[in-house]
Amino acid sequence: MERVIVLGAGAIGSYYGALLSRKSDVLLVGRPSHVEAINSKGLTLSGEAEGIFKVKAVAEVEDVPTGSLILLTTKAYDSEEAIRSIKGRLGRDVVILVLQNGLGNEEIVRGIVRGGAEVVRGLATSGVEFTEPGKIVVRLVGETVLGRSRTGERIADLFNKCGLKTRLTEDMSFEVWSKLAMNCVINPLSAILRVPDKDVAADSLRGLRRSIFEECVDVGNAEGVRLDMSLLEGLERVIPTYENYSSMCQDIMKGKQTEIDFINGKVVEMGRRHGIQTPANEVITSLIKFLEVKR
Repeated sequence: MERVIVLGAGAIGSYYGALLSRKSDVLLVGRPSHVEAINSKGLTLSGEAEGIFKVKAVAEVEDVPTGSLILLTTKAYDSEEAIRSIKGRLGRDVVILVLQNGLGNEEIVRGIVRGGAEVVRGLATSGVEFTEPGKIVVRLVGETVLGRSRTGERIADLFNKCGLKTRLTEDMSFEVWSKLAMNCVINPLSAILRVPDKDVAADSLRGLRRSIFEECVDVGNAEGVRLDMSLLEGLERVIPTYENYSSMCQDIMKGKQTEIDFINGKVVEMGRRHGIQTPANEVITSLIKFLEVKR
């Protein structure tokens, strides 16, 4: 995996690309203004990870060489367009690592590439903010979670060598649902209130946090994933340490579309499929969609 292509070099994609450039030939694919800034002045990380990284950036991928590792870090709703743009340019033995929020993302990618690349799901837990073209602030250095497999082990080895702490798990479905439940609580509440994630830990929101999380547990269990409310206890302990603004909050403040349909909206959708009521997540989804329209 000497060639890494970051498809969707926003905040989290740029962060991964910068650190991976320590050991790999990295190509960042992003918006023209970000691309221009990176190519002229380098990619600047500040905060919990610092440095100026000389990484090549482009607005469009011309080809994907054999053996490349693609990090899909676009917004979840842009997955289909992003993967279709490279589908006819894939070399042999390409791996696509889906590093996005939400549920069902990898199924979308697999449906498009149809065996033309190996698709792997991963979870990113770092808190990163895009401040201006060419500049990223790292608020929280988290871990990357991958399913244990031969490919997962190869990626983890590369990531760990580059300073991206990576953990392999035997139960990726549990990890995905655990993070989904966490995101269902933190992301929309921080976006609606327009506050840093740590403020979502307020006592006045305790009942609401519990209602959102409990619905996620019920739907996850119906999907065959063993979740329980003890996970909320762990979440309650760590929320006060999160200094960053969630990606959904950043999107709302910038007047952009959010990933709500892949987070709380997905819980509502799957709840209906199983006949499970999800009133808290339904209200949260409606409020975010209202804010999106108001942009």
